[in-house]
Amino acid sequence: VVAVDAGHGGIDAGAKGTVTNVEEKAITLEFARILVDRLNKERGVRAFLVRDKDEFISLSERVVIARQRGAQLFISLHADTLRQKDIRGATVYTISDKASDALAASLAERENLSDDIAGIQIEDEPDILLDLTRRETQAFSIRMAETVLESFEGQIGLINNPMRHAGFRVLQAPDVPSVLLELGFLSNPKDEALLTD
Repeated sequence: VVAVDAGHGGIDAGAKGTVTNVEEKAITLEFARILVDRLNKERGVRAFLVRDKDEFISLSERVVIARQRGAQLFISLHADTLRQKDIRGATVYTISDKASDALAASLAERENLSDDIAGIQIEDEPDILLDLTRRETQAFSIRMAETVLESFEGQIGLINNPMRHAGFRVLQAPDVPSVLLELGFLSNPKDEALLTD
């Protein structure tokens, strides 16, 4: 059972294309619909959309929806922008307390602002049992990220060091292996052309 989460939505448009002004929330939703349709054609796979229309859903609520519907894998889709317009390609992120690099840290910080846009307060309460479960699930998340990247080889352009990690709130389901898939960058005209095709 795969939860496919189209990043952003509603009052949170996400990034904007530099050429077409297309909004990230529209790209992620369209891609999510196509991905769910494709996954549902696979024998033994049932995929569903976490967000099926242009609406705001908090980051924690996305995780709750996935868990309530019995998700065994969680994929959050994004298409961000960067100051460096030459950077392009897909990236797969897993959760970690410490970011793999400055780019991952910056992207996580921006993605985590989604709840702030709607005025939602975040309360992080430490819980040792949840933390232990989360650590075990993280190993499965890393394996899923590796599998996704292996499937991209020779088909999809990848960023340099395409497997990264950072503290993305949307990946915090303690018992569901989760990845954030950065489809490409709307700040790069070539990626934007591919993402809007």
